[in-house]
Amino acid sequence: MNSVIALLGDFAETERNEWLNHLRAAMPNEQIQPFVELNPTQKKSVEFAIVANPDPAQIAQLPNLVWAHSLWAGVEKIIANFGQGPLQIVRLTDPNLANLMAEACLAWTLYLHRAMPTYRQQQQTQTWQQLPYIAAQDRTIGLLGLGKLGTAVAQRLLANGFQVAGWSRTPKLLAGCDCYNGAAGLDQLLARSDIVIGLLPATPDTAGLLNRARLARLKPGASLINFGRGSLIEQDALLEALDSAKIGHAVLDVFDREPLPKDHAYWHHPQVTVLPHISAPTQPHSASAIVARHLAEFRQSGQIPETVDLVRGY
Repeated sequence: MNSVIALLGDFAETERNEWLNHLRAAMPNEQIQPFVELNPTQKKSVEFAIVANPDPAQIAQLPNLVWAHSLWAGVEKIIANFGQGPLQIVRLTDPNLANLMAEACLAWTLYLHRAMPTYRQQQQTQTWQQLPYIAAQDRTIGLLGLGKLGTAVAQRLLANGFQVAGWSRTPKLLAGCDCYNGAAGLDQLLARSDIVIGLLPATPDTAGLLNRARLARLKPGASLINFGRGSLIEQDALLEALDSAKIGHAVLDVFDREPLPKDHAYWHHPQVTVLPHISAPTQPHSASAIVARHLAEFRQSGQIPETVDLVRGY
């Protein structure tokens, strides 16, 4: 009989129960138990765990744990806690997630493209003023990140008539998209983009990537969408750029601290739209099916799926 599988992470009880239902339905022949219900003998038997930003103290009570499958695409918190140990981490790569992210990027690109923030402000002052229309083909959207998410986003934006440019750490080729890489390439992309969308994970290389110097290289009046990680942008530098109208508007869905503190300047800034980390929520049904497939392959071959590169951070 297969050893028990532990489910542990930063869940509310209702969320944990929802995940349990989906995971058990996807793996009816496996014994999946929440960590809090494991007895000492079961804890010693656990070799595989399903995790969502787990508590290091709980992981420490699973002495024979070999690998863990994250339920989130972002794994920076897991790496920070366990990156130096022997635990092998598989992150969630869900095609459905890419579709959700593409949908969100299109929605908020259109929000900025059609000047919705300005019209909202005009409503507050009962101002009736039509702004000049700019065609999608005359807007350049710059993507920071051309992995699976960035590729899906680029294709969705291209299908809706926008010009698309993308930047990645290493050279990439993507049909219809002008691709840049390296420090010089990043400067070129920032200088030509009307809207910049951050899709990068949190790694040592991406922390503070959009600092004061790089924000100054943006096309005057450009807007910013950040759906990657909060650490991508230097907060004080962004607020300065917004206050000076160097940046027209910022749509922010990810932050260094979440929930965003009540006293944070973003909440009341007229040129900032705050979102509560909703751009691409993980879907339990599709995510559970992916975990089930990976575990079935492991049971058959003994090979752990591709794990997180601890140096790159993803």
